[in-house]
Amino acid sequence: MARLAQTAGLTDVQQEILSTVRDFVDKEIIPVATELEHRDEYPQQIVDGLKELGLFGLMIPEEYGGLGESLLTYALCVEEIARGWMSVSGIINTHFIVAYMIKQHGTQEQKDHFLPRMAQGEVRGAFSMSEPALGSDVSAISSKAVRDGDEYVLNGQKMWLTNGGSSTLVAVLVRSDEGHPEGTAPHKSMTTFLVEKEPGFGEVRPGLTIPGKIDKMGYKGVDTTELIMDGLRVPANRVLGGATGRGFYQMMDGVEVGRVNVAARGCGVAQRAFELGVSYAQQRHTFGKPIAQHQAIQFKLAEMATKVEAAHAMMVNAARKKDSGERNDLEAGMAKYLASEYCKEVVEDAFRIHGGYGFSKEYEIERLYREAPMLLIGEGTAEIQKMIIGRRLLEEYRLQG
Repeated sequence: MARLAQTAGLTDVQQEILSTVRDFVDKEIIPVATELEHRDEYPQQIVDGLKELGLFGLMIPEEYGGLGESLLTYALCVEEIARGWMSVSGIINTHFIVAYMIKQHGTQEQKDHFLPRMAQGEVRGAFSMSEPALGSDVSAISSKAVRDGDEYVLNGQKMWLTNGGSSTLVAVLVRSDEGHPEGTAPHKSMTTFLVEKEPGFGEVRPGLTIPGKIDKMGYKGVDTTELIMDGLRVPANRVLGGATGRGFYQMMDGVEVGRVNVAARGCGVAQRAFELGVSYAQQRHTFGKPIAQHQAIQFKLAEMATKVEAAHAMMVNAARKKDSGERNDLEAGMAKYLASEYCKEVVEDAFRIHGGYGFSKEYEIERLYREAPMLLIGEGTAEIQKMIIGRRLLEEYRLQG
């Protein structure tokens, strides 16, 4: 076995794409990632390279200028990119979710207007569902849209926008009571709006403000922001799909594929942590021999590699299930849960193998140690995943009679 996390049954095209991405990661991302991360600097040169590779349009259909690839191909590319620097995978992930939502749920006019430019990376997407006070309780969304002629007026505050500053298109989920009488279930009175804006911070269009970047423990480089709507006017033709009340289902569809993406990121970070751990263990000597020859270290390496393999297999299964057209919320939830938990454990074991040097910013494992926790909460916490998994299992194994 040349390396961990190999995927059987890939086409020649998929293998060529992955080989190209891996080469890009090794040459253009890994050598500069730690330096850029320590400066919290946006990786513009790397992003430009991803645009040239066509990765912003990887899953956008060929008729709109994309590559028309599968979710599996995309997830495997994300795995490679996260292996280099997880923040870079975050830059393309929210763009990918918005493009997917438009492709699956948008009107023909919306597809024609946005997808060709998204495929080229000219329009960059961000995804906005969370709010400061709601956490995982999406039903508690308080941001609201009110109809005013041919427009809607949006008010409210959103939180945790990846690419909030650098994006030019944001898919925003808000409440819209129009046509939905009082007492309607909250998830049936939500609407997704496609909000175009200028990149940057401050007031990026009348009624829409993107404050400065949120300072984070890890996941640096990529801009994470709030979004404040104060009398923001959006044309009615920018309601995703052309009808109100469908936003919750559209967003959940996007989150479902997003969970496969987060699982892929966990796999990529875990792979890199294993690579760093197994390399350091062969270079560091104690008691007259490399620490890799100590049984305790070999046990750690064995556990780490097994977790990398298991997480990768579950991620691939979830992606293939979605590509087949079947429901995959169970598989996506399991993959996201397992991959993020195993990622944390593999990174910590690699950190332990490095000993005191793992605490030094000179070593790459220090960065991974700060990045891994984000995966535990991104696209739904472990507790949310277990709730989804448990409910789906009860559906599948419900007693008859």
